[in-house]
Amino acid sequence: MSSSTLPGARSQCPYCGVGCGLELRPPAPREELAGDDDESPSGRGPGATTPPDIGALPWTSRGDRLHPSSLGQVCVKGATVGETLAPNRLRQPLYRASRDEPFAPISWEQAFALLVERITTELATRGPGALAMYGSGQFLTEDYYLAQKLFKGALGCNNFDANSRLCMSSAVAGYARSLGSDGPPCCYDDLDLADTVLLIGTNTAECHPVLFQRLLKRRRKQKTTPRLIVVDPRATATSDAADLHLAIRPGTDLALLHGLAHLLIAEGDLDRAFIAQATEGFEALGELVQPWTPERVSRLCGIGEADLRAAAAACGGGNALLSLWSMGVNQSVEGTATVGGIINLHLLTGQIGRPGAGPFSLTGQPNAMGGREAGGLAHLLPGYRAVAQAEHRAELERHWDLAPGSIAPEPGLAVWQQIEAMERGELGLWWVAATNPLVSMPSLDRVRAAALNCPLVVLSEAYAGTETAAVAHLLLPAAQWSEKQGVMTNSERRVTLCAAFREPPGEARPDWAVFAELGRRLGFVEAFSYGSSAEVYAEFAAITAGRLCDHGGLSHALLAEHGPQQWPFPAGTAPGGGQARLYTDARFPTPTGRARLVADAPLGLAEPPCDAYPLVLTVGRYLGHWHTMTRTAHVARIAKAHPEPLLEVHPGDAERHGLVDGERARIRSRRGAVTAKVQITDRIRPGTVFLPMHWGASQANACEANRLMHDLGCPISRQPELKAAAVCLEPAGA
Repeated sequence: MSSSTLPGARSQCPYCGVGCGLELRPPAPREELAGDDDESPSGRGPGATTPPDIGALPWTSRGDRLHPSSLGQVCVKGATVGETLAPNRLRQPLYRASRDEPFAPISWEQAFALLVERITTELATRGPGALAMYGSGQFLTEDYYLAQKLFKGALGCNNFDANSRLCMSSAVAGYARSLGSDGPPCCYDDLDLADTVLLIGTNTAECHPVLFQRLLKRRRKQKTTPRLIVVDPRATATSDAADLHLAIRPGTDLALLHGLAHLLIAEGDLDRAFIAQATEGFEALGELVQPWTPERVSRLCGIGEADLRAAAAACGGGNALLSLWSMGVNQSVEGTATVGGIINLHLLTGQIGRPGAGPFSLTGQPNAMGGREAGGLAHLLPGYRAVAQAEHRAELERHWDLAPGSIAPEPGLAVWQQIEAMERGELGLWWVAATNPLVSMPSLDRVRAAALNCPLVVLSEAYAGTETAAVAHLLLPAAQWSEKQGVMTNSERRVTLCAAFREPPGEARPDWAVFAELGRRLGFVEAFSYGSSAEVYAEFAAITAGRLCDHGGLSHALLAEHGPQQWPFPAGTAPGGGQARLYTDARFPTPTGRARLVADAPLGLAEPPCDAYPLVLTVGRYLGHWHTMTRTAHVARIAKAHPEPLLEVHPGDAERHGLVDGERARIRSRRGAVTAKVQITDRIRPGTVFLPMHWGASQANACEANRLMHDLGCPISRQPELKAAAVCLEPAGA
């Protein structure tokens, strides 16, 4: 079917984890375009007589009022996503034997032959540990699932990790450690029911704007409810709406949470019945937080003691407490511990499994949740199973009809371990799919050098000219969202069927289909013979039956007919009967059935400021741009709103370092230097500076912020501390 005859479609937005519903409409019919005397979106001038290629014209999008997660709301990225689908696409496989050669077109047959030869050679000579893949929350669940089946099942290689490692792995580890399993226990309706909303480590207004607008709409209607507490060293659009802004020093989040727990215990502002019935570890936590007095915490965090006490009062007192967090918590050496500190507040007050309450991780990518469900991290298996658990491996081996012991018992290499393995020459194949690590990873010079040490770097990508393509040998054109059918799961555990409403450009193929074809060519013909993505999803859904993330009652057909559904959704569940909240019975999937109050001593920053590097650099996002700009750089409206990266500096710091507003500064860390235009502002606390992370080396205003960031990470989640590095500043001309 040609794109000109495809009807409109409903789908989930492919940007952030809010997972807004979109209605998409195709370009105008060919006959209308042929008679148009005005300049078209494809650049046709007046008087043109030949219709443009319909596939190159933008689709339009608007919010889907029927989607229960967003109710018709949409942000600028979702509203313009149709403009990003055609420009700058990879259309055919490309290969070069050496990086000093140009890419040349090859056939898919040749591409598969290269992959089969490399994989079979490495398996025969060095074993499965010489293979690694780095995937993405841009995958559909079907893509994620078949990557796990191919690598962890057929090849016996657990070296599959995804960019959720940079985004949500501390939340995954924190939920599992405290509650016994990954999985946000809340839903978006809780935004309408909470008395207090604690936003910590999240600039929700810019990174999850539709959810933030929902909060503001309620505030405008009810005037005083909910009470908003924002924890962030910067003043942002999020903190502008707050009743209380705690502008803490970077690296003191866990100390702040211990201070709040101290006050709740000292004031007796607890749900003692819930603690006794549903938790363990109260005594150890009480001992740990006892020294974290208001005086000590306020001094360490750099906030007023009265503000700390006000925050504690708002979190206790029987108030329905909803906590929202994102990268500012997760991207830390104490990321998992900080997630535990957030969950502690809810367990101490019994505010979990109730309307308007709970610890709610806001995922960064559209299908980060689906990836976790499909086992898309190096220590996971599909269905919220763990590589390290023998019974979980055995269950998957039975599902996949593999011999016992086929799945390796040790967790695979997380992405930074993959980088280190390439440095040592231990990887013969590094396959990157649907992500751009040469912008998003920390210590970029080290990442680049490591990739250059790998004999075959494969990149499956929808767009041409990314920074990661510069280190690749084989480029595989990927059909992206809009061109393949499959499901995504958003932050509230809601599963949406994403339709294929465009034809893939050129020879681009869905990732799941590439993995299936490769599996067949490697000899696993029966295991990878699928007629459609619906068949892939049906197999995945059956594997989740009986697990917390149960998709057993879902199918493409049900989702197409009845719309998005929340899991758990066991077989036999009626449409609309998914579970909005988890743990409503105060029972948790731990060995004892109790949630754990975790007691971790704060670590602070991995790289604190010093005389040589006296400032802390933190990085983040702008409202309009998305990750490394492979999509949003091509949207004129967004490029105009955010034309270049700006270095935010406090006036006192600017004066000390001789910086002038609007002129350029050089920002140096122990790993390198970049330059950016200075924006002097009192909206960032002294001693802290900010850069956006979007602009990579390929952009006109290149500013590789992550070149400056160190690679140290949380010892539990292995998530890098991408939010803080020690830097110094000087005028760019110095």
